[in-house]
Amino acid sequence: MIYPIVGYGSPVLRKVAEPITADYPNLKQLIADMFETMYAADGVGLAAPQIGLSIRLVVIGYYPYNEESKSYGDTAIEHTLINPEILESVGEKTFFNEGCLSIPDIHEDVLRPEGVVIHYFDADFNEHTEEIHGMFARVAQHEIDHLEGKVFTDRLSSLRRTMLKRKLNDVAAGKVRTLYRMKRG
Repeated sequence: MIYPIVGYGSPVLRKVAEPITADYPNLKQLIADMFETMYAADGVGLAAPQIGLSIRLVVIGYYPYNEESKSYGDTAIEHTLINPEILESVGEKTFFNEGCLSIPDIHEDVLRPEGVVIHYFDADFNEHTEEIHGMFARVAQHEIDHLEGKVFTDRLSSLRRTMLKRKLNDVAAGKVRTLYRMKRG
């Protein structure tokens, strides 16, 4: 099932999400639906608050880029993060252009650590603590922000946020066109 994406301005995007347990109702189906929703919207990550559920669940899926061949792989790398938390930052902070399914048509350079150590449970509720880098680290940090009630524009300078205010208000008012269904409030 493809869920509508909750748009910027919705209170659920500003709440700290609640942890879940292995007996969360229909968890496997919810994870499958979140992947389907993310891919249908051409996303690389999706947090449960973006579909209106204030729970600590994230899915990530992207095609790896090969620098030598200048092409993307055929098989997506997928991760399910349940109750994830960032334990520490690793390496230098770098800028990377980010966007968000909940904030369509806005892309900005965001400064984040190039790697992080995260603790999480996978879809089978196996526990993991690992150091991650690259695209996985970037997307995980973005999505974990959603679980903390933050969006990527919160990480921009106050001047840049002021410059984006009209666009953000348009998104909150539902005055955007997307190729996927969006839900206000």
